[in-house]
Amino acid sequence: MTQIELRGVEKFFGAVQVIKDLNLHIDHNEFIVLLGQSGCGKTTTLRAIAGLETIDQGDILIDGKPVQHMKASDRDIAFVFQSFALYPHMSVFENIAFPLKATRKSSSEVDSEVRSVAETLRITHLLGHRPSALSGGDMQRVAIGRALVRRPKALLMDEPIGALDAKLREEMRAEIKRLHMKQGSTTIYVTHDQVEAMSLADRIVIMHEGVLQQIGSPAEVYAYPANLFVAQFVGSPVMNVAPASVSSEGGTARVTVEGAQQGFLFPAELLGRLDGLKAANGSLALGIRPEGIIVRHEAQDGFLPVDAQLIEPLGAYDIVDLKVGSQTLRARTRSGFVAHAGARVFARLDPAQAHFFDTRSGNSLGVRL
Repeated sequence: MTQIELRGVEKFFGAVQVIKDLNLHIDHNEFIVLLGQSGCGKTTTLRAIAGLETIDQGDILIDGKPVQHMKASDRDIAFVFQSFALYPHMSVFENIAFPLKATRKSSSEVDSEVRSVAETLRITHLLGHRPSALSGGDMQRVAIGRALVRRPKALLMDEPIGALDAKLREEMRAEIKRLHMKQGSTTIYVTHDQVEAMSLADRIVIMHEGVLQQIGSPAEVYAYPANLFVAQFVGSPVMNVAPASVSSEGGTARVTVEGAQQGFLFPAELLGRLDGLKAANGSLALGIRPEGIIVRHEAQDGFLPVDAQLIEPLGAYDIVDLKVGSQTLRARTRSGFVAHAGARVFARLDPAQAHFFDTRSGNSLGVRL
């Protein structure tokens, strides 16, 4: 059982605070992804857990034991860097075996452990090669094998596939997920790529400017973003967010995007729920993901006339930019549904997929219909 806990962790580089009161509990065998923009503190957090950075405040516990004052070598943590950091003069076998030889294991034990890890990573046929003869993906497998071979309590990975091309990244994402499921190790993975985070994580920890924004499963952070930062960071394309006002009209609610002459119809329930939260129209933002915008060619009740500004073909579907008032909303349609830019179409919003945010705080109002 390997559990990792961070309690009130803070870290400064000079006068700059890069981690701000971070609290996080990671369960045994859990795959956690730290997600955020460059400079948000995610790599510093990972290095602090590994013992490669000291912290200024708080506690880091591994299996309930505080380790913040322990050396990295005493924490039984393995770290995989973005750079492969392999010894060029050593074979693959020797690179993977290096941590075991440092512990003075017998030759038979080393051989058995290395071949076991190589079989798991499917690189047994490469054991006699040197790193210069390997592809980028194979070099990363070797780096992971070197980390895994001594059976650490936890595996920490800092953007391990960021230097690979798109096809190799896709292959390695699947490989890392398969490896985690087979090994069952507690894993913390750092990335700025939300596709990696969504495809790999049991839970995603989203950070911004050193502050934890939201923790949840990929489905939770996508469907229920806690604030505007998460809404516009997770998802591809990101969630549409536009200033809006809500008014009552004929027993229904009308949500009008800034600059629009007409509004989208919503159930009257929305009015009561927003009034209960005392959300002022002047500080209200509507959020809707592209799949929550329904587009038709013909006028229908509840659909507003809009113009298509730009079409982005993505193979199985298109992303179409629609001009709504002074705002642009991106809709997802089937491939070729809108013939050309400038075409007049009709759109409505799916109330069940709409989000509402307080623009003053940035927080979600928690109103879902």
